[in-house]
Amino acid sequence: MTTSANTPLARKIKTIIRTNGPISVTDYFALCLADPEFGYYRTREPFGSFGDFITAPEISQLFGEMVGIFMVHAWQQHGTPKDVRLVEIGPGRGTMMADMLRVIKRIAPDLFENLAVHLVETSERLRGVQRITLEAYSTKIAWHDSFEDVPEGFCLIAANELFDAIPIRQFIKTPTGFRERLIVLDADDELSFAAGVATVDPALLPAPAGSIPDGTIFEVAPARQAVMQTLCEHLLKHGGTALIIDYGSMVTGFGDTLQAVLHHDYDPPFAHPGEADLTSHVDFEDLAKVALATGTALSGGLRQGEFLFGLGLSERAAALARDKEPSEQRLIASAVDRLAGAGAGKMGELFKVIAVSSPDVKLMPFRSVA
Repeated sequence: MTTSANTPLARKIKTIIRTNGPISVTDYFALCLADPEFGYYRTREPFGSFGDFITAPEISQLFGEMVGIFMVHAWQQHGTPKDVRLVEIGPGRGTMMADMLRVIKRIAPDLFENLAVHLVETSERLRGVQRITLEAYSTKIAWHDSFEDVPEGFCLIAANELFDAIPIRQFIKTPTGFRERLIVLDADDELSFAAGVATVDPALLPAPAGSIPDGTIFEVAPARQAVMQTLCEHLLKHGGTALIIDYGSMVTGFGDTLQAVLHHDYDPPFAHPGEADLTSHVDFEDLAKVALATGTALSGGLRQGEFLFGLGLSERAAALARDKEPSEQRLIASAVDRLAGAGAGKMGELFKVIAVSSPDVKLMPFRSVA
């Protein structure tokens, strides 16, 4: 079944398909988010109550504060180096970085004085928002189009909801095996899925393909693997820790997780290209394999709720609520439940957390990985 799409980007994609033939899910994903004319992140304000989704830092200052506490702990475990680059990749509105810096300044003034902030952000529009949010720290901040542009040296890296926005490939089980899922134009000139010729390496599949029913989707993410490898190689060369938080699964599996979000609700992936956010779930097992293959040390994974409670979320929330009006106390309790609780609409179980380090250091609240 197709959904009629008539956005400027939909018209552009249809022209590309008519001219050049079918496109991959990877290409569609990349065009929807990053097309220079009509891409979602180039043209929209995605964050907050007036956008299409709310990220954890926008729910409560508590989230960024917990990440800031983690960064101080990681810095201490690494031996309190003097020259530190605090890096955030995909910093949104700058909210999380502002909350991190406030807590770092309070509990680790030596780290605060000796760190430089590096924000990896490709959107000029979002850079403008970040400049306003982080105005109090403007002398410490530099912006970069790519992580590769971050200066060499010891890094503490935060990547919250980064990997879900990096394009994936999809393969669909057919009577002749798994074939790459492509996007074509159907008889009504609408965007539609079809099976292509390219096949998936059977070694990547989490189970024997023969027992899997036709129509089953399998997702792989070479672009995510490449980003993970780049982060790990930087850490291996210069030292530091990267914290990765995103929604997804701890174990590689089958399933179609490609999803669009518009005005805080799910939207068919072909309905509003360029006007809806497009994401898919992150395969943390795959990221972990990349990290271990490079030789970096892996901590995790944890559910986001375990991670936040392990860093003192309950105690910090109680301190924040002290002497507040009952209505404000209820808002704080509600934010804690949304960030760390289980069930629909809550982030505590769906979101997962891993950290990678070089050299190997013991990081709370992670348990040791053998």
